[in-house]
Amino acid sequence: MSNLSPSFRAPTHAALRARVDHWSYVIVVGGLGAIAIVLLASPTLIVLITSFTSAETLRFPPPGFSMRWYQALISSSPEIVAAALVSLKVAASATIAAVVLATAAAIAIFSSKAGWARIADVVLMSPVLLPALSLGLGLLLTFNLMNVGVSLTTLVIGHIVICFPFVLRTTLASLAQINPALEECARDLGAGGWRTFAHVTFPLARGGIAAGAFIGFMASFDNVAISLFLADARSEVLPIRLWDLIESVLDVRAAAASGILIVATVALMIAMERVAGLSRYVR
Repeated sequence: MSNLSPSFRAPTHAALRARVDHWSYVIVVGGLGAIAIVLLASPTLIVLITSFTSAETLRFPPPGFSMRWYQALISSSPEIVAAALVSLKVAASATIAAVVLATAAAIAIFSSKAGWARIADVVLMSPVLLPALSLGLGLLLTFNLMNVGVSLTTLVIGHIVICFPFVLRTTLASLAQINPALEECARDLGAGGWRTFAHVTFPLARGGIAAGAFIGFMASFDNVAISLFLADARSEVLPIRLWDLIESVLDVRAAAASGILIVATVALMIAMERVAGLSRYVR
C-alpha cells in the first residue's frame, strides 16, 4: 500500500482545510450576495406586479391582473404626462449643461498636479455626499439671498448641481485610462489645445462622459428633494406628482408609471452598456 501513487493518497490536513476555507467563503459571500440581490430586486418586482392589479387601490398581492391602469395612464392622465414632460425637459437640460461644465472641470483637475485640483475635486463632488434635503434647502436660501424666485430655471440649476458630480467622476476615470503620450504626440505634431481635445482626448474619453451623462440624467429625473425646494406650481415633476397620487388615494396609476420607468431604465442601461461600456466607469 505504501507504493500507491500520490493521486490515490488521502487528502492531507492542509488540503482539507483549504477546501473547507474555499467552500465556506463561497457559501458565505454567495449567500450574502443572494440576500443583497433579493433585497434590491424585491421592491422593483413588487411594483411591477402591483401595476397589473385589477383592484382600485395599491394592494399586494393583487386580487387579479389587468392592463386597465396602463390604459388609464395613457388615455386619461394628462397631469401625469405633463409632469413627465417637465421631468424630461429638466433632466435633459441639466444633463447637457453638466456634461459641458463637468468635462471642462475634469480636464482641468486631471491635467493639474497642484493642491487646488485635489481640493476642487472634493468640493465639486460634495453634492453627492451632502444630505439631499440640506442641499435643496441651501440652494433655496441662496436663491432667496439673490432675490431670485423659484421657477423652472432655478429647478434646472439645482438639477445641474445633482448631475455634475456623476459626469465629473466618470470623466476623470476615463481620462486616467488615456495614454498621455497620445496627447503629447498630437501637440508635437502642431495640434493646439482644441484640436488635441477634439481629435484625441474627447474620442478616447467619450465613453466615460456618456456613462456619467446617463447616470446624471437618471439621478435628475428621479430626484425629489431638490425639486421640492426649487420648483414652482407650474414646474411639477413626475416623482412629486406620483408621490401626491400615492399619498392621497393610493392611485394604482403611480405603479403603472413606475412600471414604465423601470422598463425604460433597464432598456437604457442595456443600450448604454453596449454603446459606452457603462460598467467600466461605475465600479
